[in-house]
Amino acid sequence: MRHRHLLLAALFLALFSPLEAGEDPILLWPEGAPGALGETEKDRPTLTLHTPAKATGAAMLLIPGGSYQGIYEGQGEPFAEWLNEQGITVFVLRYRLGSAGYRYPSQLQDAVEAMRHIRGKAAEWKIDPNRIGAMGFSAGGHLLTTLLNHPEDGNVPGDETGGEVSPRPDIAIVCYPVISMITKPHPASRKNLIGESPDEELIRRASSELQVKPGLPPVFLWHTSEDKLVPADHAFLYAAALREEGVPLEFHLYQHGDHGTGLMGTAHPWFGDLLAWLEKQAFVSAAPPVE
Repeated sequence: MRHRHLLLAALFLALFSPLEAGEDPILLWPEGAPGALGETEKDRPTLTLHTPAKATGAAMLLIPGGSYQGIYEGQGEPFAEWLNEQGITVFVLRYRLGSAGYRYPSQLQDAVEAMRHIRGKAAEWKIDPNRIGAMGFSAGGHLLTTLLNHPEDGNVPGDETGGEVSPRPDIAIVCYPVISMITKPHPASRKNLIGESPDEELIRRASSELQVKPGLPPVFLWHTSEDKLVPADHAFLYAAALREEGVPLEFHLYQHGDHGTGLMGTAHPWFGDLLAWLEKQAFVSAAPPVE
C-alpha cells in the first residue's frame, strides 16, 4: 500500500509544470510581495488572464492545486479554456508555495490580492463586480476555502487601502479539496502550509471546517468516494459546517474516481452538474453581456 501511495505521489509531482499563458502574466505585487524571500519567479505571484470570445460579464479566479508544493498544470489552462467556452473570463492564480519557504498566510495574501485586483479593475475587463467567483482544486480548494472563510487573514499589515474592495468571491467551486489539518490531514499540504510543528491555534485556523460562518456565498462542492490521496472525509466535514451555518450548498459525492478525477478531456458527470448550478447562479447562459 505504501508503494502505491509513493507511485501516486511521484506521478502527481511529475505533472507539475509552469502554466501556459493566456496573455502575459500580471504581477500581483509589482513592488515585491509582502515578506518576499527573493526576487525569482517563485517569489512573484501572478494572474494569467484568459478572455472568452463571447463574454457574459462573469469572471472566475482559478486556483490550481499541488499540495502547496507546486502548481498542477492540469488544473490551470485546460479549465480556463473550458470556462471561456461558457463565456466566463478567467484569471489563473500562481501563488507562493511552501516548497519555496512560504507559510500561511502568504498564499492567502496572494489570493486576497488577486480578488481585489480583479474586482478593482472589473470595469476595465468588462466584468460584473458582483459576478466574480473562484474555483479551486485539492490544495487550491483549501486556499479557496480560507479565502471564503476568513479573507481578513490575507490582509497585509500596514495596508490602509485593503478594505476598500471586497476579496470574497460571489460563488465558490470547491473540487476534491484539502480541508482539515486535524482529521485525516493530507501530510504534504499540511507540512508545506503550516510547517513541521505548528501550534494548536494555527492548526485550527488552517482547518477550514472550523472557520465557516453565516453569510458566506453559495458553494458547489464535490469529491469522490475512491479518492485515496485526500479522503472524502474532508468534503464531508466542510459540507457539514456549511449546512450548520446555513450557507447555500450543492454537494456531490461521486462513487468512482481517485484524486484528480474529472480533469478536462475525461467524461464525468460533474461537468454537467456544475453547468446547471452555474446557470442557477446567473454565471452562464442566462446572464446578459456587460456593455
